[in-house]
Amino acid sequence: MDSNIVLYGASGHCKVIIDILQCNNQPVQAIIDDAPKLGTILDIPIIHTKQFDFSTAQNMILSIGNNKVRKRLAAELPFNFSTAIHPKAIVSNHASLGEGTVVMGGAVVNPDATIGKHCIINTGAVIEHDCRIEDYAHISPNASLAGGVTVGEGTQVGIGASVIQGIKIGKWVVIGAGAVIINDIPDNVVVVGNPGRILKK
Repeated sequence: MDSNIVLYGASGHCKVIIDILQCNNQPVQAIIDDAPKLGTILDIPIIHTKQFDFSTAQNMILSIGNNKVRKRLAAELPFNFSTAIHPKAIVSNHASLGEGTVVMGGAVVNPDATIGKHCIINTGAVIEHDCRIEDYAHISPNASLAGGVTVGEGTQVGIGASVIQGIKIGKWVVIGAGAVIINDIPDNVVVVGNPGRILKK
């Protein structure tokens, strides 16, 4: 278990990660942000990045919801990245999670699922067996992926969306809230509706 975790990004997403870490008795050293507007979040101080002594940071989590920003910062920051798993999430011992990934309360990650780096598996999301979630993806609250689904890098599967088994979703896709995905999806598109249809590129 990592100690003295620094969170990068003062946001609502940051609040949820703090709660996860506190539930696991993992101390948060500080929250750092490029443009802090508040003094604290959940009683943890926010420090401007220019004022923070990065040499004191042993472990970090990028507490930023924007997938592209997480990717950029992960490439720029030379730190060990921790994972955070809510104690009321179910993560199979036969699943794998990459560095920097967070799993919220009520989420389920089943056997032989592979979750990449800096992913967000949000509240109540279901990742079934043999799914592959690539780096920087976000599976939103109550989204459900059946077995063998692939989700490409940086893709966001919207709140309450459903994806049938074996589907391949490309990179940097946005799946709208409540969409039902029954066909493969190419890269760089927005998909909405039931059944899911490409709205725009």
